[in-house]
Formats: sequence, C-alpha cells, structure tokens
Amino acid sequence: MRALLLTLVLAATTAATTPLPSPPIPKVPLHTEFVVEVNAKGQVVRVKSAKASSDPFFNTQTNGNVLQMWIRHPDGSAEVGLYRVNYDFDPKTQKISRRIALVSRGGNWGNQPGAASVMVDTAKREYEEAQQRQEQMQNNLPPLEGIIGATPSPTPHA
Repeated sequence: MRALLLTLVLAATTAATTPLPSPPIPKVPLHTEFVVEVNAKGQVVRVKSAKASSDPFFNTQTNGNVLQMWIRHPDGSAEVGLYRVNYDFDPKTQKISRRIALVSRGGNWGNQPGAASVMVDTAKREYEEAQQRQEQMQNNLPPLEGIIGATPSPTPHA
C-alpha cells in the first residue's frame, strides 16, 4: 500500500514538471497583421482587426504579443491612434520581424486602460475570488470528530 502511494505521488510530481512539447518550427514564411487601438500611455487597448497566418501557434503567439505592446515615440511620449502591427517569420533565419506603422491619429479610446492591464486586473480579481471561495468552504466544514466519530482510546491486548 505504501509503495503504491509513493508511486502515485512520484507519478503526479513527474507529470507536473514535464515540459510540454514545443511545436515544430515552420518550414514556410508566416505573416500576421493586426490593427490595434493605442491609448494615451502607448498601451494597446484592443485588437480592432487581424489577418491570420496558416499556423495557429504563430497566430496565438503574435496575438498575445500585440496585446501586451506599448507603442511610443523614442522620447517616451505616445500618440492615441490606430496602428498596424505586422509580424513576419523567416524560416531560413528562424527569426520574427515586427513592423509598426501609424494608420490614423486620434480615437475615443485614449483614456481606456491597456489590454494587458485589464488582463492582470482580471487575473488578480479571479484569484482573490477563488481564495475567498476556498476560505468559505473551509469555514463551512463540520468538525472532524463529527464526521468520523470520536477517536477510540487504545486498549491493551490480552
């Protein structure tokens, strides 16, 4: 019984630390294009439109990257507007290039929070709510003695 328990614990630990396999490196050029709204701080507020490549993993990676971007001038200032962001993968060099271009100035999203900030705030709120639910569940548990009964006292064997 003890050996079975040890085996299960080791298997669970090994499974939890085993890295996921990496997707294969594409053999063809890939291109994604996003039009994003940028606020007054230079944060991407949201993706207005996107053109995907043939590779779903590349699409996911570039979409996640564009949502976390800051687009600013070299002096650190930012300009509210629509920007086009292109990602191109070159299979010969296995490198990704990113190009950013202003499409139009202005927009009513200048004071909205950036997408990455919203995601972080949502994750914090969900974590706190999960912690509160867990505490409530623990506080609502009956006492252990009520579940299994009183612990018998040891008696000598004859």
